[in-house]
Amino acid sequence: MRDFIISTDSTADLPTKYLEENNIVVHPLYYIVDGKEYIPGVDDMPVKDFYQALRDGKMPTTSASNPINIISRFQKEINEEHDILHLSFSSGLSSSYNNAQMCAEKIMEEEPESKIIVVDTLSGTVGQGILLMHAVDMKKQGKTIEEIAKWLNDNKKHVIHEFTVSDLNHLYRGGRLSKASAVLGTMLNIQPILHMDDKGGLAAIGKVRGRKKALHTLVDNIEKKSDVTNLKQVFISHGDCIEDAEYVAEKIKQKYGVDDFLISDICPTIGAHTAQGAVVVAYLGNNREE
Repeated sequence: MRDFIISTDSTADLPTKYLEENNIVVHPLYYIVDGKEYIPGVDDMPVKDFYQALRDGKMPTTSASNPINIISRFQKEINEEHDILHLSFSSGLSSSYNNAQMCAEKIMEEEPESKIIVVDTLSGTVGQGILLMHAVDMKKQGKTIEEIAKWLNDNKKHVIHEFTVSDLNHLYRGGRLSKASAVLGTMLNIQPILHMDDKGGLAAIGKVRGRKKALHTLVDNIEKKSDVTNLKQVFISHGDCIEDAEYVAEKIKQKYGVDDFLISDICPTIGAHTAQGAVVVAYLGNNREE
């Protein structure tokens, strides 16, 4: 049986040290600021500089993983006689999954002895990271590439992501909010509560007035989407607002007794759409659509 490696898109928002220690191959999703293209992990912008650029009024754009780059990274591992388990960013938000699947099929057609399994995580940021960490743990336990892929596909809709944003204009630019709603919401300090739905897209599930109320709603909603007696770990990512992320973690600890947290920055590729001030809470729970 051939050994296999695990790869993922740069939107998983896990620490670089973790990715390196576990030999995770990362496929970059690019972002463009002021006409310059940045490549995560290769030619990157410091995350604080990126969010400061947003505060200064910059409007970055993004692009999916490049098929030429995907082919190159897949082929390198195949040439080294590795099979590949690739966890892609949600197909509901990017064409990266379709690109990776197309590239995998092309290589396997040309080299029938190779095996590349592409999993559409229907997730992003630390939700994608949760699935990646489970895949790594299962590999260490000796599970096969097929067993891990099956677990991921069976459980990916149990990864709950709920989040709030403070800048409604970026949601408007992304087509998630009308211009009138963005303007009115900003004036009235309306904070939307959003989640990742079963198709891997973003959907609004509520709105509250005021930042603190929005953060408390993220905490309170956990008991609606999970069996809190079995809640062991919560992942939180943020758009350059570490104090808010730590506040949410402390409230979760106080309410549910959880003390295992991973707090990380939202990468620029996702942050270009969620902007500064976004806070994401992710965990393995029940069903997203409840």
